[in-house]
Amino acid sequence: MTFDYNAAVARYFEAWNATEADTLAKAVAAAWSEDGSYTDPLVDVRGHEQLAAVIAGAHEQFPGFEFRHTGTADGHHDIVRFTWELVSTADGSAPVAGFDVITLAEDGRIRSVLGFLDRVPTA
Repeated sequence: MTFDYNAAVARYFEAWNATEADTLAKAVAAAWSEDGSYTDPLVDVRGHEQLAAVIAGAHEQFPGFEFRHTGTADGHHDIVRFTWELVSTADGSAPVAGFDVITLAEDGRIRSVLGFLDRVPTA
């Protein structure tokens, strides 16, 4: 089976950058399978509702920021890894950065995400 890694990563960032509730719900459904999961050092959630809540919470904590893909996606089989930053749209600062490893379902949507934080605010 061949996967379009770049399309999966693009849908992932569409979801993480959605701020309106309806848009967020649709983007999460497009990016993740129904039982998809997201795990990083701060959260471990499963299902569209919990995924949308985590993303909404990130936007509440960092208003005026957007997630940006950095570098290129690297994948094999049903696994993709990529780097990202959380960037201020006002001044371009990026206080948070990390990399994620995603596993894709047969339909190309995300089955699981393992997130790692490489840079976080100290205060």
